Amino acid sequence: MMKFRFRRQGADPQREKLKQELFAFNKTVEHGFPNQPSALAFDPELRIMAIGTRSGAVKIYGTPGVEFTGLHPDTATITQIHFLPGQGRLLTLLDDSSLHLWEIVHHSGCAHLEEVLSFQLPSRPGFDSASGLPGLTRITVVLLVTAGDMAALGTEGSSVFFLDVPTLTLLEGQTLGPDEVLRSVPDDYRCGKSLGPVESLQGHLRDPTKILIGYSRGLLVIWNQAAQCADRVFLGNQQLESLCWERSGSTLVSSHSDGSYAVWSVDAGGSLATQPTVATMPYGPFPCKAINKILWRNCESGDHFIIFSGGMPRASYGDRHCVSVLRAETLVTLDFTSRIIDFFTVHSTRPEDEFDEPQALAVLLEEELVVLDLQTPGWPSVPGPYLAPLHSSAITCSAHVANVPAKLWARIVSAGEQQSPQPASSTLRWPITGGRNLAQEPSQRGLLLTGHEDGTVRFWDASGVALRPLYKLSTAGLFQTDCEHADSLAQATEDDWPPFRKVGCFDPYSDDPRLGVQKVVLCKYTARMVVAGTAGQVLVLELSDTPSEKTVSVSSVDLLQDREGFTWKGHERLSPCTGPLPWPAGFQPRVLVQCLPPAAVTAVTLHAEWSLVAFGTSHGFGLFDYQRKTPVLARCTLHPNDSLAMEGPLSRVKSLKKSLRQSFRRIRKSRVSGKKRAANANSKEANAQLAEQACPHDVEMTPVQRRIEPRSADDSLSGVVRCLYFADTFLRDAVHHGPTMWAGTNSGSVFAYALEVPTAAAGGEKQPERAVEAVLGKEVQLMHRAPVVAIAVLDGRGRPLPEPYEASRDLAQAPDMQGGHAVLIASEEQFKVFTLPKVSAKTKFKLTAHEGCRVRKVALATFASVACEDYAETCLACLTNLGDVHVFSVPGLRPQVHYPCIRKEDISGIASCVLTRHGQGEGKGSQGFYLISPSEFERFSLSARNITEPLCSLDVSWPQDSAHASHRLRESPKLSQANGTPGIILAPQSHDGSPDPICSKRSDIQELPEAMLSPMSVDSATSADTTLDTTGDVTVEDVKDFLGKARTIQLPATLLGAGTNGPWPLHVGPTCPARVWAWYLAELWGGLRAVLPMGSWPPPRPGATGRGQLGLPAHTTSHSTHHPSQLPL
Repeated sequence: MMKFRFRRQGADPQREKLKQELFAFNKTVEHGFPNQPSALAFDPELRIMAIGTRSGAVKIYGTPGVEFTGLHPDTATITQIHFLPGQGRLLTLLDDSSLHLWEIVHHSGCAHLEEVLSFQLPSRPGFDSASGLPGLTRITVVLLVTAGDMAALGTEGSSVFFLDVPTLTLLEGQTLGPDEVLRSVPDDYRCGKSLGPVESLQGHLRDPTKILIGYSRGLLVIWNQAAQCADRVFLGNQQLESLCWERSGSTLVSSHSDGSYAVWSVDAGGSLATQPTVATMPYGPFPCKAINKILWRNCESGDHFIIFSGGMPRASYGDRHCVSVLRAETLVTLDFTSRIIDFFTVHSTRPEDEFDEPQALAVLLEEELVVLDLQTPGWPSVPGPYLAPLHSSAITCSAHVANVPAKLWARIVSAGEQQSPQPASSTLRWPITGGRNLAQEPSQRGLLLTGHEDGTVRFWDASGVALRPLYKLSTAGLFQTDCEHADSLAQATEDDWPPFRKVGCFDPYSDDPRLGVQKVVLCKYTARMVVAGTAGQVLVLELSDTPSEKTVSVSSVDLLQDREGFTWKGHERLSPCTGPLPWPAGFQPRVLVQCLPPAAVTAVTLHAEWSLVAFGTSHGFGLFDYQRKTPVLARCTLHPNDSLAMEGPLSRVKSLKKSLRQSFRRIRKSRVSGKKRAANANSKEANAQLAEQACPHDVEMTPVQRRIEPRSADDSLSGVVRCLYFADTFLRDAVHHGPTMWAGTNSGSVFAYALEVPTAAAGGEKQPERAVEAVLGKEVQLMHRAPVVAIAVLDGRGRPLPEPYEASRDLAQAPDMQGGHAVLIASEEQFKVFTLPKVSAKTKFKLTAHEGCRVRKVALATFASVACEDYAETCLACLTNLGDVHVFSVPGLRPQVHYPCIRKEDISGIASCVLTRHGQGEGKGSQGFYLISPSEFERFSLSARNITEPLCSLDVSWPQDSAHASHRLRESPKLSQANGTPGIILAPQSHDGSPDPICSKRSDIQELPEAMLSPMSVDSATSADTTLDTTGDVTVEDVKDFLGKARTIQLPATLLGAGTNGPWPLHVGPTCPARVWAWYLAELWGGLRAVLPMGSWPPPRPGATGRGQLGLPAHTTSHSTHHPSQLPL
């Protein structure tokens, strides 16, 4: 008898609508420091900073919460970034000599970064014989002149080209070639040698017609662009690296490849200078490395700043990454731990100011950003509200805590402020303050905890867009390491020359790999924390507001239980320090539990209400009462053949013989199963044909399940404890409930223990007379022996049990203890729900059999509806090894949605993912974090209701005569952004700072009878809710006759307003409705750009008759100056 199973017919439309109201996948923001930065720029007018990366990403930062991100189409390194001051636009140069113009535009009141134009310079000589321009080579330097309307491009071929920035087109007839410069140079200086590449271009701050050009050979030229001649020539002989012009323009300074810098006087008599006024080698006289960049900033006090990078003695300190700050007789050598990318000063740039008066120095390094206060003696560092290096020590684990109580939040912030107090004289705050953060202040606070290789745990404010560092906990002080010896060596060299000063917090080197943090758990209601490490150390800590000196209690738990035949071959345990130890304000250790053997901790959980902590390693799991400071339980989970578990994570020894044996076993099993499948092939084929004939076509069949081979019981590392869980549920019988502990292993085994917890221990500080007892209640073995990833108990309503103290303090709804409980066991291959206390299977979903993937991360989350505030569902969210996120209903385990999230090749990103139980804000909807690089977290949301993303604006000032918005029509505008907001709305300001009256209007085109059609109006008309039809193919002849002849087109009635029955033919002539013009121009745009010559577009006539109509004159003249792509606003 053959059986066929069918699913229900079709899909429920109401359920599909409800899914759209509950679930939505959005990658919202990137937290941390950009990976592999390559360029830096700062806009002093808007107070925003841009960072470019080697992958082609552009990231702009302002005040906390103001972030813009753009990505070039091609993966190429950004070599230079230049802001157009005050305009919200910037120019990027890539390593392929392509130029890209970016612009911050507004969508529905919020801004985002968008690429406007791009221009690729030809690399072959003689690219345009008609223009007569010499061949362009690789661009080495870019300078924006005359308020950003023109750019000077220096090349490897010693030529300087000039570019019109709004259109990104070369200006013919203004190219400065090397021959013109050599005419101003004496014959003996030429010597048949070339000038070399253009190394630096600097503009005169008071005279924009003068440009300072520096060639690699050492020649410096002040070029007068207006007179097309050289005003002054400086004959340098050292290879040039960098140039800087003093504010008044009377002095300039040059840095060179031999570690020296020279000061040249511009006001000295004569047009030719052969020797500098001052030439010095700061760290000489021995050979030094090149000074890559130098800045000169003057002050009213007369002591100017000279800031430069490099120049270190080549033999002794050639591997140091240093920036030197020199003022009068004070020299400080800032020593960084990563390569210097670029730096700038925050100073006055107003033309009426006579002095620079630098306030801060910002240094972009390969791994961090450091800002120094130049107004405070000692030049202290300014803590940043974002861009902190997450990877100052390599991240080894992470955890998220949502809805942190306000009292605990204030205590953590206070402890962090005591760790890094600012000097009392320092008044400088974070200098990058541009833009406005439009996001509402979060109603709830969220913490992101990261454990690191050096034994530290860092607390981050993950409530909003900016990931702000709050507090750092270090566990290394509890153990005896070599840290003190390294510190004494560093102090012994402080008086040596150069005067090094260690700056920055990036330190990738760990003193002892055993200090690495593996698991972190925080109870937000009792301020207790558990930190577990690589050497089997489990540390229980409590938050204290005052410093103290105490002795930490140390206990050991033997997980092997004296089992014979096992010898630990891994690392030794860490030796704790004896006696009282000083601890600063913050989290202070209370108990240290040492697992034996000292293997890395693989799972840990905390129940502060019962004063219990459970921990597991590759050998077994244990239970510890930190109130009484006594062990409660120790269970060994090793298989007799599990030898690899004894080698430790730091050992590379493997059994080749055992690996070969397991491989042959799998091959033998596959052959046997293949013969069985071949014998039944004919019958299965007949069954499939019969099912295809019998099934109606509109009924979906159950998907074919993959055959999963059961795992061997003696597989290596089968005893690894993967998850631990506390729950108050029914384990012994269906009448009495009590505390339980659950443990899941790598071999698919689940152990459930009934706990006897004295009532006095629940939240009390008194020691109970009776100790906590644990009795094994259930033991479950999954059929396929797949690793158990997570365990959760569901109450009578099918909801997960609340966290400790949530129900007792009325912070969450009390669980239903009347109905039958169930336990959800999530393995790598399937989800299964068992009834309690009988532990009988209730429902399951075989993820590996259906989808061909394995579970990596699991979280139970509550999703709130967008349409109804009171409706919410509890679902199971999981991340697979293919990088997909699946959501299932609970307890029915029915698939709801799934989204591609992480590339399946990104193994580290999948392993680092953290799925939150609660969303940010109202606490509804799961979010996630995963590492996209060693220094960056990508944040994503699964909820349609709560999304944490940048919502910001930027007040820009565009020149009134700029054809700013018109050039955006050359590229297709991005109407659909990450937040799904369609349409483009620009809000430029005039020179006086007031909003532009034309662009600020956001009503429909028909409501603007006096307004002229803008490119943004074209986009709005074509992207509105109206459905537009097409009129057929457009030929070149049609386009040529477009301006001079009237045309008849089929127009939808929706374009013509109410009361029309369309589509119907419409006569398009000199005068027609503006909405029609918008639609028609969008249809013919490609042909118009290709055919129409410059200046053939008739300007609009503001005085057109009729409401909402755009009048075009019946004749055009040769004096028309508007191009189709420059249709005025």
